[in-house]
Amino acid sequence: MRERERFFYGLSAAGALAILSSTMSKNPILPLFAQSLGAEGAALGLIAAASTVPGILVSLPAGSLSDRFGYRRVMYLSALIFATAPFLYLFVDSPGALWAVRFYHGFATAIFGTVANAVIVDTFPEQKASRLTFYSSSTIVGRSIAPFLGGSMLVLTNYNYRDVYALVGAAGVSALLAIVLVYRRGGDAAAQRRVQSPLREQLWAIVSQRRVLVASTVEAVQYFTYGAFEFFIVLYAAEAGIGLIMITLITGAQLLTVVLIKPMMGRIADRSGRERLIMTGLLLGGVAVLLVPLTTGPGALLVLSVLIGTGFAAVTSSTAALVSDLCERSGSGSSMGFLNTIMDIGQAAGPIAVGAVIATALSYRGGFGLMALLLLAAMMLFAMTFSPDLARRREQGRA
Repeated sequence: MRERERFFYGLSAAGALAILSSTMSKNPILPLFAQSLGAEGAALGLIAAASTVPGILVSLPAGSLSDRFGYRRVMYLSALIFATAPFLYLFVDSPGALWAVRFYHGFATAIFGTVANAVIVDTFPEQKASRLTFYSSSTIVGRSIAPFLGGSMLVLTNYNYRDVYALVGAAGVSALLAIVLVYRRGGDAAAQRRVQSPLREQLWAIVSQRRVLVASTVEAVQYFTYGAFEFFIVLYAAEAGIGLIMITLITGAQLLTVVLIKPMMGRIADRSGRERLIMTGLLLGGVAVLLVPLTTGPGALLVLSVLIGTGFAAVTSSTAALVSDLCERSGSGSSMGFLNTIMDIGQAAGPIAVGAVIATALSYRGGFGLMALLLLAAMMLFAMTFSPDLARRREQGRA
């Protein structure tokens, strides 16, 4: 038991370092570095999106490979990319080269997140929600620290981009060393279910289940809203005349709420069931998002940001564990890979779709209304799909 605990906390630390490294490579340095190379307009958008494409392309294949060949090998591959990609920025001299490096760097996050979740699911089958949420919170801590480190380094080096990317590389190498150390201490997931069936068969075993598709759709909708909200709340608050310090508090409140409350939500999901928590989170988030464009008060927006973060934590603390529960015929790597693929599609589509709505005469009310409508529609779909399961459990409890 103690060995499994050491493995888990070591994996969480490695995840925090890995996400620290990848986030520091883009926030706040990436747009400034891209502009210094002459990128503008559409080129800036392509560079910004380059690292998200691998998540859509490789999450599922990476999960399937880890089911077949073991988590250790695939995790080493991901950690190697984390350790090598940052140093490639030192040789970038054009927008095209920067896009290529960003694309390569994106494979690290896509592979690592999928396999880490699968490792945790197989290692802690009775505590999967609480363990997944603790790991997720660890990576969010790394993501939260990164902009401050990167921004401070930019100022201290008088905008010497290569010095900043050298620091990013140091964090990436630290993540690689942490993963090697974790596995050398014998922390491999001994309970892993090896699956030798082709990816096509594993994918069919996943998508042929309506409940899996619905749970994955909920995840996609939640990240659709998350990606759009964190971007457009800044612009909405600025147009409302709210100062930069208060905007920072409003946007940071959502993230801090997720970090603090998500582990508790995971424990609740393991003890009391995942379905009710997901429906409650969708309802809370939908109502809070709907109220955002109806107020311009900084205090009210701060409260709504906290409520949205709470709803997000409730939903995402349970969806991965629920999909794992349902995917008994496929390996954990494949099921987590499928979920991560759907999640990445949702998060990438959110800012694009909401931005298109806001650009029309519907403005912010239409954009935030779209997010709220999707969350509430997802809640209704989820309730209709899983209500028989809830009723069955109530009957069993009475018996």
